[in-house]
Amino acid sequence: MKLVRHGQPGAERAGLIDAQGVLRDLSMLLPDIGPTQLTPRTLAALAAIDAARLPAVEPGTRLGCPVGGVGKIVCVGLNYADHAAEAGLPAPAEPVLFMKATSALSGPTDAVRIPPGALKTDWEVELGIVIGTRMQQVAEADALAHVAGYVLANDVSERSYQMERGGQWDKGKGCDTFAPVGPWLVTTDEIPDPHAIGLWLEVNGQRMQDGHTRNFIFGVPRVLAYISQFMTLEPGDLVLTGTPAGVGLGQKPAPRFLRAGDVMRLGATGLGEQRLVCTGG
Repeated sequence: MKLVRHGQPGAERAGLIDAQGVLRDLSMLLPDIGPTQLTPRTLAALAAIDAARLPAVEPGTRLGCPVGGVGKIVCVGLNYADHAAEAGLPAPAEPVLFMKATSALSGPTDAVRIPPGALKTDWEVELGIVIGTRMQQVAEADALAHVAGYVLANDVSERSYQMERGGQWDKGKGCDTFAPVGPWLVTTDEIPDPHAIGLWLEVNGQRMQDGHTRNFIFGVPRVLAYISQFMTLEPGDLVLTGTPAGVGLGQKPAPRFLRAGDVMRLGATGLGEQRLVCTGG
């Protein structure tokens, strides 16, 4: 099942994509898709709906982040060996964790706003995990049972803030619009193996990233179990699992960064595509 949130920012309504690819409105059955709607019972009830009987949404309607009420965004850094190598860093012995601000969330076709004075804004296509049930001190063998579904995400990063302004990575990760997510939340029945997903990203039509989740250093059960040892993951939380090689910082012979007018297009197997135009700077 592919769940969406459609409408203007701050006024999104619940929807789903039917078997023919038509966006249908769910708002007469539930107002939104958020933490309380991600339980196995609710997802099973939604899957049993005859989607063809729901009203169609006008084509071209804006899609927002497919999960509302996100409590936190936990990210894994350097989770592909090829990306660690291009960054000039050793593969980590344990997952590297950092956070993105929830105010960074945006939709799959919303503009990415480069902050004033930023000179090193970068792209990172990633597999995102949506938590469905509470996780605290969970074993690896039980981790996937807590997942509601998966999303396509772009961990947009301002490298000068991240690396040259002192302290933690978070200040380069949490700018407004730096977490485009969607178009869909795809439930686990459609994505039985999160380690079988290809990811790609293009800038102005040039392929920059072409990776695969089978090349994770730390697989999804390990990542989720590890995070749950340090903090409780609640329904609706997002976990971004890292990016493969090909980011702007790693380009040779010189890094390449985003400028106003650049267009990012990215996608992942079964998770749809994003098209993001850069503004500001």
